[in-house]
Amino acid sequence: MNRSKYKGLALMLLAVSQLILALDYTIIFVALPAIGEALGFSANHLQWVVSAYSLVFGGFLLIGGRLSDLLGRRKMFIGAMILFGLGSLLGGLATSQIILIIARGLQGLGGALLSPATLSLIMSNFEEGAERNRAISIWAAMGGVGLSLGLLLGGVLTSYIGWESTFFVNVPITIMAIILAPIVLVESKAASGKKHYDATGTISVTVGMILVVYYLIQSPVEGWASAGTLTFGIIGAILLLLFVLIENRTKEPLLPLRLFRNRNLTGAALMAALFSASFGSLYYFLSLYTQGVLHLTAIQSGLSFLPLTISAFFGAKLVNKMLSTFGAAGTIAIGMGLGGIGFILLSGLSVSGSAWGIIPGIVIIGLGQALVFTTMFIAGSAGIDPKEQGVGAAMISTGQQIGGAVGLAVIMAIISVSMGSDASLESMAAADLNQAIHTAFVLAASITALAILIAFATLRQKKMSNIDITNHASH
Repeated sequence: MNRSKYKGLALMLLAVSQLILALDYTIIFVALPAIGEALGFSANHLQWVVSAYSLVFGGFLLIGGRLSDLLGRRKMFIGAMILFGLGSLLGGLATSQIILIIARGLQGLGGALLSPATLSLIMSNFEEGAERNRAISIWAAMGGVGLSLGLLLGGVLTSYIGWESTFFVNVPITIMAIILAPIVLVESKAASGKKHYDATGTISVTVGMILVVYYLIQSPVEGWASAGTLTFGIIGAILLLLFVLIENRTKEPLLPLRLFRNRNLTGAALMAALFSASFGSLYYFLSLYTQGVLHLTAIQSGLSFLPLTISAFFGAKLVNKMLSTFGAAGTIAIGMGLGGIGFILLSGLSVSGSAWGIIPGIVIIGLGQALVFTTMFIAGSAGIDPKEQGVGAAMISTGQQIGGAVGLAVIMAIISVSMGSDASLESMAAADLNQAIHTAFVLAASITALAILIAFATLRQKKMSNIDITNHASH
């Protein structure tokens, strides 16, 4: 396969695309109060600034992966960047609630097309083995940087310029990416021939995913058995079951079910779900602790996450060595174990504590995060047919999205039962909020323990050298 002569620039471009997706996830949390005040959002409606993005992102990932395979990953990367940039521009210019929510949905659509295209471009622009593993390590590390940087940058921009700047910051980055992509990225797509679109499968899985994600987002607000949410959840589940039946009978399915026989890909998707359910909840609950319990400013809260970013950088550098010594299952198990230890440490935080008290926990979590996040994508790329790299990447990203939504919904439900209160966390007294955060971190630690067992049950455990890591397909 012809490879780019601009590999350094190609990697920078793909890593930056991961950076803005991650940054956009956390930057909005800090800006929400200012957005709510400026545009007159009620407390219940304000969550849709976050949920509109998650809903569209989760719903369109699989079709995004398939379109990347059929139309070309570089072409899809450019198109996705255009959508993401337009959504960001529209968000910054929004003067009404509905315009802002539409802008967030447009960003979500851009993200859903961008995420699988980016990962499959790493697979096609970098040789399988040590070179690709290094590229994925850098790409994954930039994701961790983006999550932490979003909290800090969101605080600075919102405080000194205005909430609109948290949207506008993406625009020059997307323009740069659109200009550079045709120069530095090598195009790749499935073999040419008659392009078949699985229309019925696409409609059933997209609508089904949107309805299920909607149920998971709204249920903690309206109630798990509320007719207003449960109906959508049931219809979504039926559509997803219908999707499985359609894929089993379609000649060229959107998601070939035989991909689930690839142990590494299935295991990676499960790991992505459990990673997002545990590690993914950290930013939300730790932000609540620093701002709701310790009453730090948004900027101080963002700065408190920097040790996490630094330790994640060091963790990413260890991945190749860990894979050659312990294999994919062992590396993920160690990463999950470190995460569990970090969450247990954080569950001891007190109302009278300080930002210094979170450092031991988040440093350990940062190391674990890098090992798990990087390895799950390396494992998931093993033995995937080049023509299905996009849909394989989308499977892992879909696991991430669903895992995050399910994990947060379950944690919130358990907190609500244990506290005997339906009050929102933001409105709780500091002592009650601290107790709720303790519960969240203990639950996150429990999820990491479950993930260790599933990693050994699903992923290949053979130790591999740097040269042949990911060279072995699992059957």
